[in-house]
Amino acid sequence: MKVSVSQQQLSHGLSIVSRAVSPRSTLPVLANILVATDEGRLRLSATNLELGISCWIGAQIEEEGSITVPARTFGDLVSALPNEAVHLDLNERNHTLMVRCGASNTDIKGIDAQEFPPMPVPDLDTGIELNVSDFKEMIQQVAFAASTDEARPVLQGVYMQVKETEISMAATDGFRISVRKTQLPAPISRPMSAIIPARALNELSRVASDGSETISMVIPPGRGQVLFHLDDVELVSQLIEGNFPDYNAIIPRSCKTTTILSTAGFLKACKQAEIIAREGNNVIRMNIKSGEDGPDEVEISAQSEETGSSEVVVGANVDGPSLVIAFNVRFLRELLDVVHEPSVALETNANNTPGMLRPVGDENFVHVIMPMHLG
Repeated sequence: MKVSVSQQQLSHGLSIVSRAVSPRSTLPVLANILVATDEGRLRLSATNLELGISCWIGAQIEEEGSITVPARTFGDLVSALPNEAVHLDLNERNHTLMVRCGASNTDIKGIDAQEFPPMPVPDLDTGIELNVSDFKEMIQQVAFAASTDEARPVLQGVYMQVKETEISMAATDGFRISVRKTQLPAPISRPMSAIIPARALNELSRVASDGSETISMVIPPGRGQVLFHLDDVELVSQLIEGNFPDYNAIIPRSCKTTTILSTAGFLKACKQAEIIAREGNNVIRMNIKSGEDGPDEVEISAQSEETGSSEVVVGANVDGPSLVIAFNVRFLRELLDVVHEPSVALETNANNTPGMLRPVGDENFVHVIMPMHLG
């Protein structure tokens, strides 16, 4: 292999794929990145056997070839090189990659590319076309609610359903549920559903560039995998086996009190209350006051024996009886961080039943939070 590539492009490509490198594996090759020529471009690939990412970058190719090199060594070296052309020259006899750039000459010992796990090739004819910016927004509004508890692997995933012209995604950790729907650019011929690891979707959101481009999603039958194809990047992930909870049964069908708040004002109040609440299990009390004796407002208070107490009053529009209810303030903040509408509605029934939040003017996004015990 003899290849010349720009330092900036190579560094950018390595930053995309390196997140799929396995830091702790019994297979040494999984700590490596595959560097290979591929139809006139340079392909970089990394996998931990659950998640795999490939990236293609423009290059001048004199000789074809492939090698795997230690991800950390190669990445650190390339990021330290000057912004000039990088020349890669492979000595196939001893599996050494010679890296030349400016006045720098470095030899990196690698492992034969034959030992690298093969990356699946998608059949794009069977793929579903998705709008990148819409899909990224869906991921950001759902994946944060997935569980990080390895004891319940199903809850570490995002449940995705696709039927006719609609795609929906849902995630829950047992204390909150986030559900988002959107329309597909074109109808699909057969419905499908899968549980995709939240981590894989977060990585996809990170590597997918903003813009109006589309992304192809392929779920090959019987393979237990999902593959996402962009212009210069492919991401493949194992699916999670199991039954996702029936979240529709938990979403409240009606409410007694609807409280409409400014998203920015509510978020700011939650951030202030969290400074105290984080020392006391993240509990905040929301005293929702329907304006019989004064203006509609919400008192958000937090208390900690060690730190002190705090209270913030937020103007609101309250329809229904007054109520005092407690929530985990971190859950509220994480939700409000991904709401893009100027106002948000909090729908409640009692202090011991779930609260439902939805952006005002957006019927495609709902979030349910279990209340905390009022001490």
